[in-house]
Amino acid sequence: MIEVRNLTKHYGDKKAVNNISFTVEDGQILGFLGPNGAGKSTTMNMLTGYISSTSGQALINGVDILEDPIKAKSYIGYLPEIPPLYLDMTVKAYLNFVYDLKKCKLPRKSHLKDVCTLCKIKDVENRLIKNLSKGYKQRVGLAQALIGNPPVLILDEPTVGLDPKQIIDIRTLIKRLGKNHTVILSSHILSEIQAVCDRVIIINKGVVAADDTATNLSNKVTTDHRVIVRIDGPKAEVLQAIRAIENLKYVRADMEREEGIFEYELEAEPGVDVRREINRVVRENGWNILMLRTMEMTLEDIFLKITMGENITNENKEAKA
Repeated sequence: MIEVRNLTKHYGDKKAVNNISFTVEDGQILGFLGPNGAGKSTTMNMLTGYISSTSGQALINGVDILEDPIKAKSYIGYLPEIPPLYLDMTVKAYLNFVYDLKKCKLPRKSHLKDVCTLCKIKDVENRLIKNLSKGYKQRVGLAQALIGNPPVLILDEPTVGLDPKQIIDIRTLIKRLGKNHTVILSSHILSEIQAVCDRVIIINKGVVAADDTATNLSNKVTTDHRVIVRIDGPKAEVLQAIRAIENLKYVRADMEREEGIFEYELEAEPGVDVRREINRVVRENGWNILMLRTMEMTLEDIFLKITMGENITNENKEAKA
């Protein structure tokens, strides 16, 4: 578990991080986002003990990272954006070195084998790290973070340099690790955050601008409640039947997507989900739904909207309640 309490960092007169607080529960995967200069990297560095805070606390499994850094860091597996590799070592020698450095108590041979298998680097364990591709170097960096089986994993851009198949493998691994670890994942690939993380924190100008699931954030930052549905049925009759559904602001027929089959765009009143009613109407008339989707904002849309001036903090949500 990670607890951040009123964490602040000053660089001279500049407040890089301004009194932020949040908690990451055991078994949760948190996506940590922010534009350049927002304080994201500073926060990550304070959590891992690389730099000290000006005020506030960062607790790792209840241990303050400043008061007892050795114990707190023993709970953390950290993968920085640039993996801390010794290029003239073989993969096997490097991982053994990290094992000793961390004073790991797990059975050396079986533990390192498990880590190599998880990260799919077993076939390169006898090669010099400097001769590996960027993708394999990233995997070796992830492997060193996993040595000792730490309860907390902090991963900064873990899929940088990987090909599409490797990215899927690492995402799958992170999801699996999230069942037994607390994970903070930072990435500029917003689709990756949306695919992997249970929750998202967006930091902007040194403060927490948003903290929720991607779906909830989408609902909070948009008043758009549109549904696109493709129905196999007579256009005029479909329009008449759908317009009879309550709590719809408008319905219009879109383009003919297949021969004789149109898409229809519907906008409901805020907070109203009309998908079940659409299904009922279509079923009662003997038509078929060939496609239905909501016009939800992507995490990229949410990120841009929030960092361009719309804050969705817990305090704001409580004030509006």
